[in-house]
Amino acid sequence: MDIIYYLFDLFIHLDKHIAEIINQYGTLTYVILFLVIFAETGLVFTPFLPGDSLLFAAGAFAAKGSFDVHLLFLILTIAAILGDTINYWIGHYFGMKVFNLKLRFLKKEYLDKTHEFYEKYGGKTIIIARFVPIVRTFAPFVAGVGSMTYSKFIQYNIIGGLLWTSIFIYSGYFFGNLDFVKNNFSFIVLAIIIISVLPGVVEYFKHRKNSQSK
Repeated sequence: MDIIYYLFDLFIHLDKHIAEIINQYGTLTYVILFLVIFAETGLVFTPFLPGDSLLFAAGAFAAKGSFDVHLLFLILTIAAILGDTINYWIGHYFGMKVFNLKLRFLKKEYLDKTHEFYEKYGGKTIIIARFVPIVRTFAPFVAGVGSMTYSKFIQYNIIGGLLWTSIFIYSGYFFGNLDFVKNNFSFIVLAIIIISVLPGVVEYFKHRKNSQSK
């Protein structure tokens, strides 16, 4: 329960956590944010880390002058693209053996869900998955396990990474300092999380309904 409470607090109060990190580490916060985004996209066993909401919150702090927004965009885009690249090669070299580690957050149903995305969207899954938590972490892994060539993967990877980071960082930058957003920041972050997860939930119930009707 402690880890669940911690993760919930981390997601909902990102503004407070980022503020604390900035006060304590200053410019090293760029490195910390880089590592979080890299791990969230690049390591199969860390899908629980904040992604969309963290980018939005970082953009909002850039609007306050805590970051250079363009440098932030560059650094976190590199982290996102590099993370997916590492994840692809983990899948390519180790494949399903990774699941033999029996890590707490490494669940087979996450992989199955990502396979469903591939069946529906094909290679474009790498781009679409950027905007779907959990699936985002497993999509490059599945691409590496499967037959997608790296030359094809890296194209989708770059496009998806650029779109994902630019949309959320610059949304945070342009809207994060509006009085309504500042006064309701926790609710805005929660809304981003819900909206991000919603497509996956809808697909799950559609799949479940179709399975029951057969």
